[in-house]
Amino acid sequence: MARSQAVQAQASATAFMLGRLALVPDLSGALWLPDERTLVVADLHLEKGSAYAARGVFLPPYDSAATLAALAAAILRHAPARVIALGDSFHDIHAESRIAPGNLATLRQLQQGRDWLWITGNHDREIGPAMGGETAAGLEIAGVALRHEPDSGETGFEIAGHLHPAAKVRMRGRALRRRCFALSPRRCVMPAMGAYAGGLNLRDAAFRPLFLEGLSAHLLGDGRLFRIDERLLLAD
Repeated sequence: MARSQAVQAQASATAFMLGRLALVPDLSGALWLPDERTLVVADLHLEKGSAYAARGVFLPPYDSAATLAALAAAILRHAPARVIALGDSFHDIHAESRIAPGNLATLRQLQQGRDWLWITGNHDREIGPAMGGETAAGLEIAGVALRHEPDSGETGFEIAGHLHPAAKVRMRGRALRRRCFALSPRRCVMPAMGAYAGGLNLRDAAFRPLFLEGLSAHLLGDGRLFRIDERLLLAD
């Protein structure tokens, strides 16, 4: 079977388990935990555009609005009782002073009627009270650790962000690179949801110690998710 045909044959991304915790990947890059009525997102990097602008690198100032729109759509689809953001939700600790009032109002509206937890990351070790919600360094749900940075020494189950995984495959005769969920029997590293967050190829050495037990990817495609086996992943 040709490589592109093999990818087509695996184009079925469904729920998976980490221990006893059921996880449903969402096309937005969020992760739905149906038994917990919890939506998990990673690496929103709100106000990255304004952070660059403050340093004289001018990007279109629409990234926070676009990211919040994607988050709002995922919340609308799943109606979670709780949202957990796995760190680097804000591009730096000064994002609060730069966020547009309309975007802040959207964020606070999304928090209404549900629990909201910010897990702190390397970009946002401090999150001001104006952003709403609660903060924590991490937590555990049904025996699964949720944290910002994946821990290669973790011997249990883990959901993390930080690395912004992306997968490159060949489909219909052309190379395609998209953000993805990186999966092993014990670990899920989530894609970045932030509009300007970018992605790191799964073939990068940073992923190697995290996926000694095997690696597959849920690729965020056009209108659906594709589950891709490790042997079909390309380097950049």
